[in-house]
Amino acid sequence: MKELKEGDKAPAIKAKNQKGETVELKDYLGKKVILYFYPKDNTPGCTTEACNFRDNYQSLLQDGYEVLGVSIDSEQSHQKFISKYELPFNLLADEDKKIVEDYGVWVEKNMYGRKYMGTARTTFVINEKGIIEHIIRKVDNKNASRQIRDLVK
Repeated sequence: MKELKEGDKAPAIKAKNQKGETVELKDYLGKKVILYFYPKDNTPGCTTEACNFRDNYQSLLQDGYEVLGVSIDSEQSHQKFISKYELPFNLLADEDKKIVEDYGVWVEKNMYGRKYMGTARTTFVINEKGIIEHIIRKVDNKNASRQIRDLVK
């Protein structure tokens, strides 16, 4: 799989959200989408990032954005994560790793000398026509929404 770049068409997505409903990226044509990939529900960095999107969600909506989070966790895990932190947006379950692979964010990681496969924290900003406008590969968890705002000004 070639690495996605800005200007590429965003790969199609079809996945279940936390309620077991099928969500497709094409459902959001005509809207701007913040598609953020994160490693795991209920971990410190992922919680910080999700809560930053939660705290700025209304202003993101006002700016015409919809927020979608993706991890390889299950629908049930997403339900608990959303409930615990009152997240107002959909989290997509990618248990078969199709989406993380299609977006090139399923990568080899290295922690304490141990190599393993995992999700690279990455945010894609997709325009109303389904084209990737921005890719943030070095996400600042505490300021994730401001990072996006700074890019699109």
